[in-house]
Amino acid sequence: MQVFNNFQLTTYNTFGVTAKAKYFGCFSSVDELDELLEVKEISGRPFILGGGSNILFTRDYDGLVMKNNIPGITISAEDNDFTYVTAGAGESWNDLVSFCVDSNLGGIENLTLIPGNCGAAPMQNIGAYGVELADVFHQLTAFHIKDRSIRTFNQDACKFAYRESVFKKEHKGEFVILGITLKLKKDPVFNLSYDALKRVLNRSNNSELTLKLISDTVADIRRSKLPDPKFIGNAGSFFKNPQVNSELHAHLKSLFPDMISYSFTAGIYKLAAGWLIEQCGYKGKRVGNTGCHKDQALVLVNYGNASGTEIYAFSEQIIDSVFEKFEIVLEREVNVV
Repeated sequence: MQVFNNFQLTTYNTFGVTAKAKYFGCFSSVDELDELLEVKEISGRPFILGGGSNILFTRDYDGLVMKNNIPGITISAEDNDFTYVTAGAGESWNDLVSFCVDSNLGGIENLTLIPGNCGAAPMQNIGAYGVELADVFHQLTAFHIKDRSIRTFNQDACKFAYRESVFKKEHKGEFVILGITLKLKKDPVFNLSYDALKRVLNRSNNSELTLKLISDTVADIRRSKLPDPKFIGNAGSFFKNPQVNSELHAHLKSLFPDMISYSFTAGIYKLAAGWLIEQCGYKGKRVGNTGCHKDQALVLVNYGNASGTEIYAFSEQIIDSVFEKFEIVLEREVNVV
């Protein structure tokens, strides 16, 4: 097992910021993971790195960074109505979506082109276009770093919420996710609850809805709105869409009639964070080497030489401005290290 010292992480995070790990190693199996944790000179809690698409390094990491490369996408079980697909945590999320769409298994076609690896999907409870991972999640396996045991978490044990799970809170840093299993429909039911997706599909010339059509349409929408990290550093949506109760929602609507919002659950509304940020004048705004993308204010970008601390400071400005105008506190969706 090879462990590198003072390892540069620039190409291992989609923001492309410069940061080093004191130690760095990769693993593709439980045995390799166990071996990596046995390196005696390494102390402290390790940091698990997946695709690096939802992280902002603001400093060097004074410990071990472990890159999860566990592979594999397989059909693990099926019954009359559902097929269960298991994916290694190191697999690309979009490769899993493509596998399911090509197999005519419905449930995650709306989650096309979300960057990152499968292991991060349950941590964040990823979601887009009216669908969340929790809608199709069956279970996952995870390695407990301290006692070296392998545990299984079902949906209840994961405590999924909006971009949240037990792995971001009470079990943060305690487990390494090894693989996930999704429960997908053999007879797909299309989710067109998201207005933007429905409008584009209604304008298309295709008379028959298919998983492939929905997946391709979502990909086209995402490409038109979000910058490709290969060309400009970013981590996708930087902030969560804030949730407010019906009373505050009605008050804000009276002050800002054009405010974009969605009914989320009973008595709760979700506000479009991108709209809030844009109203504060940040869409397309650049400060030094960072700024908000010209097409989507929710996306913070690295124009080439931004440090993590520079991007973080810019996000602080946005939080302060949105609070000053709307008295809404934005929360970062990106994990800050």
